[in-house]
Amino acid sequence: MRYELYYWPSIQGRGEFVRLALEEAGAEYVDVARTPRGMKAMTRLMERRAAGQPPFAPPFLKAGKLVIAQTANILFYLGPRLGLVSEPEPARLWAHQLQLTIADWVAEAHDTHHPIAGSLYYEQQKAAARRRAADFRSNRVPKYLGYFERILKSKGSEFLMDKRVSYVDLSLFQMIEGLRYAFPRTMARLEAKHPRSVELHDRVAARPRLANYLSSPRRVRFNEDGIFRHYRELDS
Repeated sequence: MRYELYYWPSIQGRGEFVRLALEEAGAEYVDVARTPRGMKAMTRLMERRAAGQPPFAPPFLKAGKLVIAQTANILFYLGPRLGLVSEPEPARLWAHQLQLTIADWVAEAHDTHHPIAGSLYYEQQKAAARRRAADFRSNRVPKYLGYFERILKSKGSEFLMDKRVSYVDLSLFQMIEGLRYAFPRTMARLEAKHPRSVELHDRVAARPRLANYLSSPRRVRFNEDGIFRHYRELDS
């Protein structure tokens, strides 16, 4: 299978969770919007399917005749096909549950810099962003990290699902990477309290295919257009 990933070409965003899975598995794929005329192809595909089952927004994945949208849904499809989750239904549902929890976490991270509306610039909602970010730093990040830390502790294994890496492990790695960029002071304070999650992050980063990807031009760098943005005043 040669997959086609459709996502914005200049940010990591939600599409990066899918990229990590494809890269870890060594899957053959094309990041369509990063190719010549790729943005037009992405728009055209969305418009062409408007009368059927159109994706609401990127990311979406084309696999043969299937077009699958929503990050967690894409990973639910790819997981067993890429060997990134066990085949039995309980394992697939548990991984999906964890991925949906990460999706909530991603949305909350985004809302620290756009708490009022995505249609407004950050500069138009800075006061609200300060309040939202303060709660996120003090309450929400520790709660999410604590949840995954407890799972790792209870399982006593190197990864969240079992002894093999899963797409959820890749996603937790990405959350920690993103939060380190956006909230470096907060993460410096919290990481010592969540050693198993940090060890998982490091273990994922050292995997040969991921290490190669992370150091390559294929990995879009964090910037102030994506989900994880570093504004010093939000990390005070």
